[in-house]
Amino acid sequence: MAAFDPWDPAFVDDPYPAYAELRDRGRVTYYEPTDQWLVPRHADVSALLRDRRLGRTYQHRFTHEDFGRTAPPPEHEPFHTLNDHGMLDLEPPDHTRIRRLVSKAFTPRTVEQLKPYVSQLAAELVDALVAKGGGDLLTDVAEPLPVAVIAEMLGIPESDRAPLRPWSADICGMYELSPSEDTAAKAVRASNEFSSYLRELIAARRKNPGDDLISGMIAAHDEDDDRLTEQELISTAVLLLNAGHEATVNSTVNGWWALFRNPEQLAALRADHSLIPSAVEELMRYDTPLQLFERWVLDEIEIDGTTIPRGAEIAMLFGAANHDPAVFTDPERLDLTRADNPHISFSAGIHYCIGAPLARIELAASMGALLERAPTLRLAAEPERKPNFVIRGLEGLSVEVG
Repeated sequence: MAAFDPWDPAFVDDPYPAYAELRDRGRVTYYEPTDQWLVPRHADVSALLRDRRLGRTYQHRFTHEDFGRTAPPPEHEPFHTLNDHGMLDLEPPDHTRIRRLVSKAFTPRTVEQLKPYVSQLAAELVDALVAKGGGDLLTDVAEPLPVAVIAEMLGIPESDRAPLRPWSADICGMYELSPSEDTAAKAVRASNEFSSYLRELIAARRKNPGDDLISGMIAAHDEDDDRLTEQELISTAVLLLNAGHEATVNSTVNGWWALFRNPEQLAALRADHSLIPSAVEELMRYDTPLQLFERWVLDEIEIDGTTIPRGAEIAMLFGAANHDPAVFTDPERLDLTRADNPHISFSAGIHYCIGAPLARIELAASMGALLERAPTLRLAAEPERKPNFVIRGLEGLSVEVG
C-alpha cells in the first residue's frame, strides 16, 4: 500500500498509477491510516452508490455510541449543523423530502434559461483575458463564471459575492481526509459567517420574494404542505453554492492542463468544436475533480468474500473507477471522441448531482468561449497541484494569448 498515500505530494500529483495497483490488488482493500475500506473498481463503486445498506450519515438510525463512533468536538458544531442539514449528507426520508422541494425550484427549464447568461458571461471573461494577453485561467475564467452563475440563481447581489469563494474553500477543507484543527477552525468561522449572511438574505426574501432560487425554495411545498426549515434553506443554499462551483472550477483547470499535455487532442478540438460535449465528459473522467466519496456501512455487507461490518466507512475512489480498464478502453489515454463514457464524476443513485446539467452548460460555455475567442491559448508556466487529495485542483493555470 506504499503507493496509495493521500498526503504524499507525488501521489496527489498523479494518483492514477496507484489506483491501477489498487484495482489489481482486488475489489476492496482496508487502509489503516484513515480506517477506511478503499473500493477502486467501477462496477463496485457504481453499485455501492446505489446500495441502501450504505449511507452518507448514520444518525437517522444510530447514535454515535451505538455506531461505535465518537461525536465531533463541540467546537466544530457550526460546521456540522450547516453540513448535516444539506441533501448531500442526509438519507431518506429527509433527503427525499428536501430534494423533492429543491427540485421544484431547480428545474431543467430554469437551468436551460440560464444558457444565454452563462454564454455571455463566459465570453466577457475570455475577452478580458485576451485583452491583457493572458493571465491565470483559474482566477480569470474558471472561478468567476460558476460563482457568478450560482450566485445569480440564488439571488445573491453582486455587491455581496466577494466572500463566497473564500467561504466555500474554507468549508470544503473539511472534506479532505483527517483535516487539521486549523482547517476545522476556518470551516467553523466560514460556516458561521455564511449562515449569518444567508439568514438575513432569507428574511429579506420572505418579505419581498423575487424570481431567484432562494425565493423559490422558500415558497416550495408539496401536497403534504412540507416546507424547508430555515436551517435546511441555509444548508441547501450553501451546498448549491459549494457543489455548484467547486467541481466546475477544478474541472475547467484540470481539463485545460490535460489538453495542454495532449496537444494532438487540443488540436482536434480546435479543428472541430462539435467535440465540445464529448470533450467535457472525457475531461471529467480523465482527471476527476472529486477523487473520493465516503459512505457509512449501516448494515453489514460483503465484497468479494470480505465482510465489512456495520460502523465501518467505505471510501469509493471515483478517480480509480473512472480509469478502470474493465469499463474504459485504454483509460489512461485522453480521447475526446470517446463515445461510451459512463464516468461517475457526478456520483449516482439518490445523491446524483442535482446540478449536473448546469455544470455541463458552464463547462461547455467556457470551453467554447476559449476555443473561439482565444484560439492561440497556450501554457505560460507549469502549474502546481493543490495539496488536497479529495477535491482535486490546481493552485493556478498561467496562460498566454496572442
